[in-house]
Amino acid sequence: MTIVDNAVYVDGRRTADPEGLEETFFILRQRQGMAWIGLYRPDAEELRSVAEEFDLSHLAVEDALAGHQRAKLEHYGETLFLVLRPARYLDDLEKVEFGEIHVFAGADFVVTVRRAESPDLARVRRRMESEPEFLSLGPAAVLYAIVDQVVDEYEPVAAGLENDIDEIEDELFAADPGVSRRIYELSRQVIMFQRATAPLAALLQALMVGSPDQKPAPELQDHFRDVLDHVLRLNDRITAFRALLQNALAVNAALVAQRQNDEMRLLTESSIAQNEEVKRISSWAAILFAPTLIASIYGMNFRAMPELEWFFGYPMALGLMVAMGLVLYWTFRHNKWI
Repeated sequence: MTIVDNAVYVDGRRTADPEGLEETFFILRQRQGMAWIGLYRPDAEELRSVAEEFDLSHLAVEDALAGHQRAKLEHYGETLFLVLRPARYLDDLEKVEFGEIHVFAGADFVVTVRRAESPDLARVRRRMESEPEFLSLGPAAVLYAIVDQVVDEYEPVAAGLENDIDEIEDELFAADPGVSRRIYELSRQVIMFQRATAPLAALLQALMVGSPDQKPAPELQDHFRDVLDHVLRLNDRITAFRALLQNALAVNAALVAQRQNDEMRLLTESSIAQNEEVKRISSWAAILFAPTLIASIYGMNFRAMPELEWFFGYPMALGLMVAMGLVLYWTFRHNKWI
């Protein structure tokens, strides 16, 4: 049996450390106290044996075995089934690592099923054992302590996300090609974090109200209200994170578009300049081509060329070269090619 801790409390004080569940059940009934059993990664057979001892709902047990549940609070007769999603932030990976903890609470028992290293329930137990008067309020006090620990561990996660968002805001105008992917990945982590924290507000309100048959003590209601206040402020921060990341993504898209427009404008200007140079070169080539054509014709050394015996043949050829060059120059100049 993967029992991390197993104890029976009477008036908030630890009175027995049973070696097995049968002994726990016997001492619990004998002393009329409260049993607090902590399990770590139990298999199906182990968890079902616990369910038989404490008459747990098979639906809740199936949820605990399946895992991957959302944060929720469900009532099965006189038993509460609480699911929490503890989290810790891996700063080097910029990733939120989520755990899962299931809590079964009845009138005189609490059974916790933990499948991750977080939260540190041994710390919660030590804290409650140091306050026997508060622990004497029963399973509801244990539920408060567990929820409070999970919410406290959310604070470093929010701080890590906030720090990475500040870094992204600084990188936006540095033309970093990887910033878009970083914003997207961080947005996913924020959304997953919000899914873990958003149900806690309704969950805590339900714990504050209690059931018609059993109301929590006023002192417990105050403690639940304090945790609820922390959760509401945390949810506001996470909502602000999502808005900041959405704005950052929009700003980054605008900056990328602006940089692309600037590059296209430079390319266009360069292309226009090249076209102008090509026009000038082509114009002068055409101007020089005209006299070259005439000179080539009269340089073929044929005898039967009438202009060879004509007195004005040579001046006519020169004049024709000049005239054609001037006409071409004027044409290109008029069309602003040169």
